[in-house]
Amino acid sequence: MKILVVDDDKEIVELLNIYIKNEGYDVIKAYNGKEALIKITANPDIDLMILDIMMPEMDGMEVVKELRKTSQIPIIMLTAKTTDMDKIQGLIAGADDYVTKPFNPLEIMARVKSLLRRTNMQQVQTEVPDILEIGPLKIKKESHEVTTDKNVNIQLTALEFGILYLLASHPNRVFSADEIFERVWQQESLVSAKTVMVHVSHLRDKIEEATNGEKVIQTVWGVGYKIER
Repeated sequence: MKILVVDDDKEIVELLNIYIKNEGYDVIKAYNGKEALIKITANPDIDLMILDIMMPEMDGMEVVKELRKTSQIPIIMLTAKTTDMDKIQGLIAGADDYVTKPFNPLEIMARVKSLLRRTNMQQVQTEVPDILEIGPLKIKKESHEVTTDKNVNIQLTALEFGILYLLASHPNRVFSADEIFERVWQQESLVSAKTVMVHVSHLRDKIEEATNGEKVIQTVWGVGYKIER
């Protein structure tokens, strides 16, 4: 994932650069509003922007207003202003979150991760058919039935079905444990990786038993789980 950091204070840009890269994200840098818009145009795959308000050339508010004409990229605004009205104006302009200076870089990273998760969840909430057929499985959304191509019924718990349906309805997409927990359990993920791993393990066992060993759910080590079409 790519994150654009925009601030006329080069020390702040370099500080955020260190923390963002430590989390495994790529960083693109800009030092004023006009440069930020140029970088966005040149890099349409940027996933999130951290944007200072008070900058030369073009301030952050103007950048957000211009950007929102064509893009819904998540934006976290940075500012030394602390009044509620400043925050409200930033959010009205189109920002998704707001952090005041001086800030703790760890707080910034927590907000970055949370905003990216919410954005990913919204992106995967697309219409899918009531009946999915993927590999040897036929999955019926409304009745929560799962059968094999040999007409063997697989009995799943509600959570196991939720995991299977999520992965099957977005083939080839890798879901992290946090994403699975938030989508299926419908609550914010805290320490969910082990919980999800156990449920995926049980789900795999049931599928493999019913399909003579078919490996439907794949693990992408260090990332999450997926089902390939």
